[in-house]
Amino acid sequence: MKVTKAGAKHSQLPKAEGFAQKNSAEHEEYAGVYSPAKITETGNTNANESEERLLERIVSNHNLNEAFKRVKANKGSHGIDGMKVDELLQYLKENGETLKQAILDGKYRPNPVRRVEIPKENGKKRNLGIPTVVDRVVQQAIAQALTPIYEKQFSENSFGFRPKRSAHDAIRKSQSNIQEGHTYVVDMDLKGFSDINFGQNQAVCVL
Repeated sequence: MKVTKAGAKHSQLPKAEGFAQKNSAEHEEYAGVYSPAKITETGNTNANESEERLLERIVSNHNLNEAFKRVKANKGSHGIDGMKVDELLQYLKENGETLKQAILDGKYRPNPVRRVEIPKENGKKRNLGIPTVVDRVVQQAIAQALTPIYEKQFSENSFGFRPKRSAHDAIRKSQSNIQEGHTYVVDMDLKGFSDINFGQNQAVCVL
């Protein structure tokens, strides 16, 4: 397993109103953004090569249509506004241009998520936040535009939540590593990370 250098120089994040952002207990200082040269394994650290007119690409008709199709296919429950996936198309027909302009003007604000509890196998419950269906379309549209930019920076040994990669691929890679003579396994988990209740305006970055 490749271990990246720690302690890279960082720059201070702008503090969100009402929410100071701090590192873990070991570091009593405000959180920063670490240099991508220290955290990427592919050697490709140019995240700006495709940033030109990024917002325009996000709100393009083609990109938003693809985002709508993904949200519709995924179905899922409603958000705090009660709008269901089946009502989404008509809403976008009537309000799509207003939504696009709000994003371009920097005035778009997502709604708070609806909190639900999901039972876990150990008898405990996991908190889950469900965005509104409109916000899910916007999130999907953003992901579709950003993924081609940052995807190439990930390590070839990374399989979690990546396009065309699955747990089965990770198992096959592990089997290959074993056959090559590797004998150590490192298991890391951000335990309970999804259960943390972050402030509405708080930005969180996991490196």
